[in-house]
Amino acid sequence: MEIAITPPVDRRFAVSLFSRLRTAKGQANPFPIYAELRSRGGVVAAPWGGHVVTGFDLCDQVLRSRHWLEPDARWREQQGDGTRWTAPSSREMSRTLPALNPPDHTLVRRSAGMFDRTSLEQLRGTVVRTTSRLLDSLAERLHEGEADFNALVAEELPVATIGHWLGLPSADFRRLRDLTHDQVFTQELLPSASQLARSDAATAQLRTYFMDLVRARRARPGDDPVSRWIAVWDELEGDHDKADEAVYFLALFVLLAALETTSTLLSQMTLLLLEHPSQWHWLAVHPDLVPAAVEESLRYDPPTHVISRVASRDGLLGGVEVLKDEMVHLMVGAANRDPAKHEDPELFNLHRKPAHLAFSGGIHYCLGAPLARMEAQILLHQLVRRFPRLTLVRRPTWAPRVAFRRLLNLDVTHS
Repeated sequence: MEIAITPPVDRRFAVSLFSRLRTAKGQANPFPIYAELRSRGGVVAAPWGGHVVTGFDLCDQVLRSRHWLEPDARWREQQGDGTRWTAPSSREMSRTLPALNPPDHTLVRRSAGMFDRTSLEQLRGTVVRTTSRLLDSLAERLHEGEADFNALVAEELPVATIGHWLGLPSADFRRLRDLTHDQVFTQELLPSASQLARSDAATAQLRTYFMDLVRARRARPGDDPVSRWIAVWDELEGDHDKADEAVYFLALFVLLAALETTSTLLSQMTLLLLEHPSQWHWLAVHPDLVPAAVEESLRYDPPTHVISRVASRDGLLGGVEVLKDEMVHLMVGAANRDPAKHEDPELFNLHRKPAHLAFSGGIHYCLGAPLARMEAQILLHQLVRRFPRLTLVRRPTWAPRVAFRRLLNLDVTHS
């Protein structure tokens, strides 16, 4: 078998590239930086260890293969004290569904039992009503001039949706949203010490919040997911304390998964369409293309740009040797624009056949993908109908993060 030889990567080049990527300016348009990285090969050595992967087919291969694992609790412990992997927030995340490997992953995912067709239909009415209410608020603010779509709509819809589903008090939504923004730093590609400290603090508060919630639902069970999870885990785990802990990790996972990435999807989708006004006007006339617009947004600039996996054995990836327990960082934001996969990948095209890695793949394909799609489609249907002349006031600013994209504002007006 012929082995592709990748050119050597200068460490100073790689350090410089990722330093640029971690800035707000770099996040405003990371794709030229990805192109520079791709020019050095489909799999290149990362300056901090491990490898970075930019090709679509290689990323897809890793995500679908059972030979590539999540960096679970065992792997994190092996990295030693004082590393970002043994920070309290990282240890906590290692016990949530996205960081589990089979058989633990199989058991927990089966116990979650959520977002099937029946659950989504039950939530649809809530999403429609919440979207209408939020767009009413947007209309009132636009009547005065301009408004921040991100703050008024994109940040509010996901927390209201998942909060309603979990039966949480609406008075808690803002706090949970703010804690989530801090918590995800532990899931970043290269978190700083200060970011990890914020994540540790937020994670501790989220643990207290959801453990209190689980205990309250155990005392007074209702018709809600948390109460159902308690019943399921009581059968799986005879010890109530251990069952409550398992339910807590499910609730934490659902909140984190539903808020951060969905908010970014809603803002980013709206931004992309406003930056392409001909596509916006086309949607207003052809609302049947709304699902295609959501999928193209997910390809063009997904909420999550990096997914990490660990090798379960020695082997080759794209002709590059990767040893057992070495980590690879799948740059899915770059892979979605791989010219070997998509013709004219830099073109935002609603008529493109959907093909992206925004929701990961394989056994870890995003459990909340159907809900995120539903929220985005309902919002976009209402948005183009109610605000056909919505325009961008100024370029938004971005948080200096790499793995989890986040707009800090999206100022719009309606002429």
